[in-house]
Amino acid sequence: MTIWTVLAGFTLAAGLLVVTPGLDMALVLRTLAVEGPRQALAAAAGVVAGVLAWGLIVALGLGALLALSGTLYCILQYAGAAYLLWLGLGMVRAALKPGAPSDAASPALPSAPSRSGNWFMKGLLTNLLNPKMGVFYVSFLPQFIPAGASVMGFSLLLAALHATLGMAWFALLILGSRPLRHWFAQGAVARWLDGLTGGVLIALGLCIAFHPAQR
Repeated sequence: MTIWTVLAGFTLAAGLLVVTPGLDMALVLRTLAVEGPRQALAAAAGVVAGVLAWGLIVALGLGALLALSGTLYCILQYAGAAYLLWLGLGMVRAALKPGAPSDAASPALPSAPSRSGNWFMKGLLTNLLNPKMGVFYVSFLPQFIPAGASVMGFSLLLAALHATLGMAWFALLILGSRPLRHWFAQGAVARWLDGLTGGVLIALGLCIAFHPAQR
């Protein structure tokens, strides 16, 4: 296969992966609904940065170590479970308060602006603390590296392409939600979304914590 054929195939596969609902998309959509488009873009940028980081990890060969080392995998998986539980509990706590929810980890007054950098870190950690993302990259990227190509260089290229597709998709979701901003701004709706998303994150965290050996 030529490089262009490989890139076309990877673009199709990565595009399907990007539009498939998952944890990253849930975090961005919740942030969009409750915090606003600026914070949602920050969360999306964090997720994309995590994708690039995983691409670099796999390119350096560390992803294979993660896939082979049960101890390392379990450590990262427990850390990811703890983070999801912390994030989910923060959202549920914010949803149960009578005022409009703000930052999930440290609720503030409704009039106080959220910190975009904080949501960038939440998006980044949500992606990085998912060991299945690393194992997936280990098994996925090598299939699209042509014979004779630089493994590191081409892996980084594919990760950058995946990140670009992801950011473009998140941007479309954020722009497409503009007609719903007045509905999202209602306190009851925002609290309901916080409670729903927080409950999902808690369930995922518990699932990961009680199934540490699954890969």
